[in-house]
Amino acid sequence: MEKLIKAKLTDIEKEHNIRILYACESGSRAWGFPSPNSDYDVRFIYAHDLDWHLSLKEKKDTIDLPINDELDIGGWEIKKVLELLWKSNAALLEWIQSPIVYKSERKFLAELLELSQFYFSPIACMHHYLSMSKKYFAECQGEEVKLKRYFYALRTTISGAWIREKRTMPHIEMPKMFSVVDTKTKNKIEELIKIKSRQREGYLQPSEPIISKYIPSEIKKNEEVANSLPSAKGEIEHLDRFYRKVVKGKV
Repeated sequence: MEKLIKAKLTDIEKEHNIRILYACESGSRAWGFPSPNSDYDVRFIYAHDLDWHLSLKEKKDTIDLPINDELDIGGWEIKKVLELLWKSNAALLEWIQSPIVYKSERKFLAELLELSQFYFSPIACMHHYLSMSKKYFAECQGEEVKLKRYFYALRTTISGAWIREKRTMPHIEMPKMFSVVDTKTKNKIEELIKIKSRQREGYLQPSEPIISKYIPSEIKKNEEVANSLPSAKGEIEHLDRFYRKVVKGKV
């Protein structure tokens, strides 16, 4: 599959006349709890040449391939990426930490990672993860729960707890954040990860009292501090300079 993904990325570059600067895995395989039949969620950052940008016309700044049962590929143009970084977009901040990288221009990624430290906004990301954790936990009611939904609710809730405790950007890999989870809950999550690694995506798990208690408790704690968290301090001029370097092919 990795060979197929890399070949598709090369085809995308040729078809759209772009330069892919970075491509990674962004779903459960990167989050640390894949199922045997989890699809591949590939996300990439790309740049057009300078002339593409020197136009009065508004142009499409995303590329999305038709999704099939196994592969989901989509990308964002560099201007859109930096606009989202300015807003502390949590999805983007996750992408650039992915442990599974299919393509990367090393200098570009190094500079983007360095910049991201100045644009991470604890308050913005906390509200993002709060919204997601509430949504997913609402789907985890009943005697049996789709295990995939349990993990979506857990990941976003733990990400919020990480921001609350550490005031830094959460890791994309959920197990790397277990230091903010109590031992009893951590052990149960690790048990469920093993189960999920053997079961297909639609698997239903009997409701877990430990998890069903942990998630709303942490959501409440996250809500209590959300509005008191700081915002980002980065200046947009730094992103402008980086943007110009990328479109001029100097990164």
